[in-house]
Amino acid sequence: MASVSVDVRTTDIDLGAEAEALRAATPGAGALVTFTGICRDEDGRLAALELEHYAGMAEAELTRIATRAADRWGLAGVRIVHRYGVLRPGDTIVLAATASRHRQAALEAASFMMDYLKTQAPFWKKEHPADGREGDWVAARESDDEAAAKW
Repeated sequence: MASVSVDVRTTDIDLGAEAEALRAATPGAGALVTFTGICRDEDGRLAALELEHYAGMAEAELTRIATRAADRWGLAGVRIVHRYGVLRPGDTIVLAATASRHRQAALEAASFMMDYLKTQAPFWKKEHPADGREGDWVAARESDDEAAAKW
């Protein structure tokens, strides 16, 4: 049975500590893959990115995605940490980590989770432009849906 853990929070993510905790929780694993999503500055255009979420539902959906990945790829462990609130360029937004006996399963599962997080998790993003104008909510992208559909 895989170790599945999710966390939705405002505080920063200690990437090293999260990876080490997953490694320690999955002693039989031969591969540990981490993906870190980082807030971009969009070539100097963006001052901040504001993320809102549907509390309770977000955690449930992240758990569903993580469990689905663990079951499909026979993972030893999964950890997803997703932030919300106002994030500045360079801040970590999300960590998706997978542990498995072999690298291919861990790599594919991490990619699957990110594709599904982008399309299924109840988070909304509002861009705050560097020029001080009122920002806009980010619309869903067809390319994200196409990426998720491949799974």
